[in-house]
Amino acid sequence: MKIGILSDTHKKIKKAKVTLDFLIQNGAEFIIHAGDIVEKEILDLLQESGKKYIAVYGNNDAHLLEYHNNYHLVQEPYYFKLANTKFKLMHLPFYMNSDAEVIIFGHTHTFEVEFTQGTLFVNPGEVCARKKDISECAMLEVLEDKFIVKYYTRKKNQEQYMLTKTFSYERQKQ
Repeated sequence: MKIGILSDTHKKIKKAKVTLDFLIQNGAEFIIHAGDIVEKEILDLLQESGKKYIAVYGNNDAHLLEYHNNYHLVQEPYYFKLANTKFKLMHLPFYMNSDAEVIIFGHTHTFEVEFTQGTLFVNPGEVCARKKDISECAMLEVLEDKFIVKYYTRKKNQEQYMLTKTFSYERQKQ
């Protein structure tokens, strides 16, 4: 299963749309937003994408609470199962213990991927291009025997995202 991952869209609705469109065009079957959504319009984009999705509240999302029942918004840490894999989703990297196979987080605006003691940690970086002149996102492919993470970046003057790096990790037998 291919899972599109984005985070820290903040007020950048157009950048969020470009990112979602890119992930879907590249095969994302499910979308995960790791928080700091900020704008209701970004929730609309997720819902209108035609894909199943989940979004976690970030530290800048308290005002979105009024829309909680209209979208698939969750509080951190949120555990769920997808593609026969246990996930933990959060915005703030406060719950970094290895109690799931895949842990997705945001907040730092920095792409990170690490595989340690059978757990994959992924931060897709920032869509908003606030701390640097690029937007970032990731695609996680969950296979029976491995995880493949593709890291994509898009400079402000580029139309399309470019594949920056691919990571592959052998899954541990549970």
